[in-house]
Amino acid sequence: MAMKLATRASALAWAQSGHVADAIHRVTGRTVERIPVKTRGDQIVDRPLRDLGGKGLFTKEIEEALLDGRADFAVHSLKDLPVGHVPGLVVAAIPLREDARDVVIGRPLGELEPGARVGTGSLRRRCQLLALRPDLSIEELRGNVDTRIGRVREGAYEAVVLAAAGLARLGRLDDVAEYLDLDAMVPAVGQGALAVQCRADDTETLACLARIHDERTALAVGIERAFLASVDGSCHVPVAAHARWDGDMLVATALNGADGVIRRASGRVDPLHGVALGRDLARRVLG
Repeated sequence: MAMKLATRASALAWAQSGHVADAIHRVTGRTVERIPVKTRGDQIVDRPLRDLGGKGLFTKEIEEALLDGRADFAVHSLKDLPVGHVPGLVVAAIPLREDARDVVIGRPLGELEPGARVGTGSLRRRCQLLALRPDLSIEELRGNVDTRIGRVREGAYEAVVLAAAGLARLGRLDDVAEYLDLDAMVPAVGQGALAVQCRADDTETLACLARIHDERTALAVGIERAFLASVDGSCHVPVAAHARWDGDMLVATALNGADGVIRRASGRVDPLHGVALGRDLARRVLG
């Protein structure tokens, strides 16, 4: 019997869920049927996410499909998944992470004229872009990848900033004009990573999903999510964090851009103490 996978129906979500479905088939031989679910975040596209309640906009309806048995497991972009626990559900696997960097579509930042229009719907990106280029006009932009790239091509914006991971999964990296350095543009918590969620008591599905889990990715994003939980981060607050491996140690950087003032902190830790580092970074950027 096919395993049932709940996912958003957007092109990016479909590509991400297909990547996971293929991985499961390779390692277990099981077939996977994808169940499209429309979330509140998909239904309202004319307002900033921060005005709609922020976290959970792209996950609540999918989690309901798991809980009522319509699906066996679900695939989320980890950066969309709230850090709070949902009774009855667990994150059973975090596959190997894609490129966590942000990228520029259009023209590189250094080539933009003063006053050039740059589109993004992210407060995190906005505050860091203005730190790099305070002379730019950072304007609100929502929509899928094709919509945002199309806005550049039609001349509405000179550039837009997107996640490299999404473009990679869609096969759209040829559109990239510039990759932004991880220190210059600290990514969103969990950016580039996927979360595979299922019911906590579904032992058969848990065993299947464990076979696509990447522990090194999970330990890195664990630092980032510990930071986010400690700052009580939401779409209303421009915060960011990224952790990466350096040999057998983890190096993490975090940022808080509230009130237009960017506060950064970084640290290095062994994997056993990653959560403690995430909490410490939160304390330091909150001042």
